[in-house]
Amino acid sequence: MIAFGREVCRDLQAATSREWLETNGLGGFASSTIIGLNTRRYHALLTAATKPPVGRYVLLSKLEETLVIDGERFDLSANQYPGVVHPRGFELLESFRLDPFPVFTYWVGEVTVEKSVFMVQGENTTVIRYHAIGASSDVTMELRPLIAFRDFHSTTHGNDAIDGHVDLIEGLAGITPYQGLPTLYLAHNASHAEQAYDWYRSFEYEEERHRGLDFREDLFHPATLTFNLANDAYAVVIASTEPRAASAAKELEDRERARRKTLVAAAPVKCDFVGTLTVAAEQFVAKRGDLKTIIAGYPWFGDWGRDTMISIPGLTLVTGKFDIARSILLAFAKYVNQGMLPNIFPDAGETPEYNTVDATLWYFEAIRQYGESSGDYKTIQEQLYPVLVDIIEWHLRGTRYGIKVDSDGLLLAGEPGVQLTWMDAKVGDWVVTPRTGKPVEIQALWYNALRIMDQLAERFGDGQRAKRYSESASKASASFAQKFWNEAEGCLYDVLVEDGIEDATIRPNQIFAISLPFPLLSDDKAKAVVEKVESELLTPYGLRTLSPRDPRYIGVYAGDPRMRDSAYHQGTVWPWLIGPFITAYLRTFGHGTTVLEKVNDWLKPLQSHLSEAGLGTISEIFCGDAPHKPCGCPAQAWSVAEVLRVSVEEIAR
Repeated sequence: MIAFGREVCRDLQAATSREWLETNGLGGFASSTIIGLNTRRYHALLTAATKPPVGRYVLLSKLEETLVIDGERFDLSANQYPGVVHPRGFELLESFRLDPFPVFTYWVGEVTVEKSVFMVQGENTTVIRYHAIGASSDVTMELRPLIAFRDFHSTTHGNDAIDGHVDLIEGLAGITPYQGLPTLYLAHNASHAEQAYDWYRSFEYEEERHRGLDFREDLFHPATLTFNLANDAYAVVIASTEPRAASAAKELEDRERARRKTLVAAAPVKCDFVGTLTVAAEQFVAKRGDLKTIIAGYPWFGDWGRDTMISIPGLTLVTGKFDIARSILLAFAKYVNQGMLPNIFPDAGETPEYNTVDATLWYFEAIRQYGESSGDYKTIQEQLYPVLVDIIEWHLRGTRYGIKVDSDGLLLAGEPGVQLTWMDAKVGDWVVTPRTGKPVEIQALWYNALRIMDQLAERFGDGQRAKRYSESASKASASFAQKFWNEAEGCLYDVLVEDGIEDATIRPNQIFAISLPFPLLSDDKAKAVVEKVESELLTPYGLRTLSPRDPRYIGVYAGDPRMRDSAYHQGTVWPWLIGPFITAYLRTFGHGTTVLEKVNDWLKPLQSHLSEAGLGTISEIFCGDAPHKPCGCPAQAWSVAEVLRVSVEEIAR
């Protein structure tokens, strides 16, 4: 159990650096810090996915909480306003724990108040319960809901356009402040509910300030709910886009506890680290229509093709969720267009964007691992193999963005102003790492796709295609061996810009020539690459994206969007890369006791990280320079997926 006592809870800096996350399987979520002080515009008690998994709107930002004992008022909440934190309820917070969802324990005199927050799976619903222990007949709780009703990337500001009317019936309050947005229902067991009409102004979100974005917001107070907490009573609020009854709270809690207990029990390896990651893995799975997808990261990403395909093995296959993996693979098959998988589905649910070369190639590897893990080659043969055949044909004759197999059998990709690989940062018209030409990992993925298709064609009796795929793979392999070895550095070039012009930048992308199931390097060259990556790029939290020897190296990820994007792949550490690195390392040096001990030591900092930043999960990125501060999304799908995968497949086997 992840838990903190008063020494952390009452330390403002320590407490606000730790965030909890609840998700609902739709793309909606609830999140904040362990003291309930919102430091991001994405922090809220109910962010609803109106077009799952996207169309996300912050409806209920928070509840202002005041405990009243014998007429004396004690505020339990906390907010950052200009120049002051008010109120300072964290000074009454005795502990916070994930048990299995967020539980806050406040001590106020002789009264203990335990608050819990969780989301209901499959619904845009959050349940908040307060249990008063040791309360006399003169103890009440006053809750003042604060609403935003805006796109989760935006902020709300006081306005006269809001419809502040609240429909109050017994046990239920409903408000629809703006046309076109869902109604927010607050089911409750309050003894008294009354209309209010107030703006709480100038909340400040410190993380948004650091990110150079709009960090001030006004929130609307539509109603006040007052609860009698005598005789160890419970105060209940169920915030939802559909009407509910407060009496359902206990049943919903029991159901959620049982669901999470089942998740832990099904963990593929019986250890706390794997168990925690198994639960975290479930948070990223969401609906897309009647099928499933993967949210790339919370709180701001949607479902990306690349992230989804890389994450499938760790999030679904090593955990035995073959039905979910199959659903995801079929969902993305519906969106293949001109031989390409979507890069991203926009938040509003419009036409997908296809500016990626590697998402499509990772699709082959995800399908290969699905077949190997599940044995379900029937689905692959009948529904996925024809899609893969079409993808190969498009790549051979050419598709969007200059993606086409060259005369040497290697895959060209890129046009001016377009970012196609996973190193995809772009600021205005500036592509930070364009990598146009023949990127090293794209060649490894293309070669593996051809070998996978060779195997599938043989399995399915498609001998003519099998022969063609095998010949294409051999040609690509020979060209790779001839053109990609950087003798001066004893490793691989990062990009062949054009014939005779190589990009010798030391980046982690070369590791995929070893980690993928069909390696492209001889043993001695594989050893040299692994040692080069270890010596220049390995950190306690993953691999740097650029060698510190490079004059373009940026060791701190911070500042406004331009500053952050300029550092994103120029030295910033990505924990997901520890997965392919460990796979490559063990493939090169074996699984001996000493080697496994070394690999386990590499994962220990990430185990400790589960109690930092995003609790029970793994951050998107870390600064390249020590102490490697966690940055970006506090919960990232492929970070969790790759650490979970290697922990199960490579280390615990």
